[in-house]
Amino acid sequence: MLRSYAEKPMSHPRISALLTDYYSLTMAQGYDALGRGQQRAVFEYVFRSLPPDTGYAVFAGLDPLLDDFQSLCFAEEDFAYLKQLPGMIPAFLEGLKTWSFTGHVWAAPEGTVVFPYEPVLRVEATLPDAQLIEGLVLNRLNYQTLVATKAARVCEAAQGDPVLEFGFRRAHGPDGALSGSRAAYIGGCIATSYMAAGLRYGIPVRGTMAHSWVMSFASELDAFRAYVSVSRDNPILLVDTYSTRHSGIPNAVTVFQELRTQGWTGRPAIRLDSGDLKQLAEYARERFLAARLPAPLIVASGDLDEDSILRLKKQHAPIEGWGVGTKLITGDPQPYWTGVYKLAAVQEAGGWRPRIKSSDTPEKTTEPGVKEVIRWSDHAGRPAGDVICLADELASSQTPATRACHRTDRTTQRVFDGMAGMPLTKPVMRDGTRLYPPIPLADVQRQVRANLDRLDPALRRLTSPSSYWVGLSERLSQLKVEMLRRSSDE
Repeated sequence: MLRSYAEKPMSHPRISALLTDYYSLTMAQGYDALGRGQQRAVFEYVFRSLPPDTGYAVFAGLDPLLDDFQSLCFAEEDFAYLKQLPGMIPAFLEGLKTWSFTGHVWAAPEGTVVFPYEPVLRVEATLPDAQLIEGLVLNRLNYQTLVATKAARVCEAAQGDPVLEFGFRRAHGPDGALSGSRAAYIGGCIATSYMAAGLRYGIPVRGTMAHSWVMSFASELDAFRAYVSVSRDNPILLVDTYSTRHSGIPNAVTVFQELRTQGWTGRPAIRLDSGDLKQLAEYARERFLAARLPAPLIVASGDLDEDSILRLKKQHAPIEGWGVGTKLITGDPQPYWTGVYKLAAVQEAGGWRPRIKSSDTPEKTTEPGVKEVIRWSDHAGRPAGDVICLADELASSQTPATRACHRTDRTTQRVFDGMAGMPLTKPVMRDGTRLYPPIPLADVQRQVRANLDRLDPALRRLTSPSSYWVGLSERLSQLKVEMLRRSSDE
């Protein structure tokens, strides 16, 4: 039967373990029926490629995933549903009544800069346990890594200007908006427009007005005056409802002049949401200065992404803040992440037996065995390359092999002599219980920035970035070759 831990401490509200795919449930039942319910296995999460013109990824989604692992259970209403499904075995369902996840987990810290093919999360559990969580692992890590990576690129383009995440209305449902806001903040955005994300995660919330506010008044000038009367501390006027040049900017100048005569000493601020943003920003600045007002804070929005922001920065547009929504929250231009969760080893008499998935597409062939990643850094602390090795290589030596082979071409090698090597992952969960409390999101965001600052600028380029070396230790490479040879002979 499936192992159950009814006495496990309940530190989190329980969530339904039906956050899984049907085939994961049927496979778990099959393992149990064949007497393999207690056999342990290792699964690993990797991703295979990066979006276009992207040189790195920001690993995100780990903390919610660990909370999920501690909270999963099958509730009474779940059993009522499961009993109706054809082929469900009553004894298996009975075992689910007291089921909880009891596996061990290793992972890279959330916010780590990572690269394709690296096992950045490893699960050791019984076969049924490890299989039941497959979909949840992919759901949590794929989307949040996608958005965190996109946000980091957008913030790179903004060159230190504040970036606000405005994606709620274009997100894939309320849950996607929550996860997306969290990931965007990790990636570098300073705030979100989504109130639920502010409450759930403590992310600062920001916003101005919508066009409907302006349209609801008899005139744009009346709308602006009304808005500053109720938002006097930090008024930002949206100036493109009718005509940005002929009414929006002139009316904004009038209202801020009136505020000055009333003793207001703040900095004028406007938002541009459409049109030629560079020309309109320059025009606004000229009009405010001509009226003897301070140069306005100009925030731009409207289908922005890293490419459009970078163009405006290169044109020296006088814009100091960026509201990015649709293309950030959807991960445009590649609205998916290529993460997979694959079996790496099963436990048999005598220890772990490696497993490999071969493919006619070499990039899809997995690396066998229980693995770790060593990150090698130069004397300045800049990452120089990563080596995937067997975990026992690391356990048996404080200075693991520094020679690495290309994943698919053993003749291409690299040596990391004279560099410092550190494991990329660490234990984060033991027997289904977290080993560390969650890290505050603001700290994760700062760590992302520090990680990116140490990265080679050529990898951070927004177009045609260089490639980062990820190779295999000689021993792992040889094991892969031998296992592929045996599989081709069978």
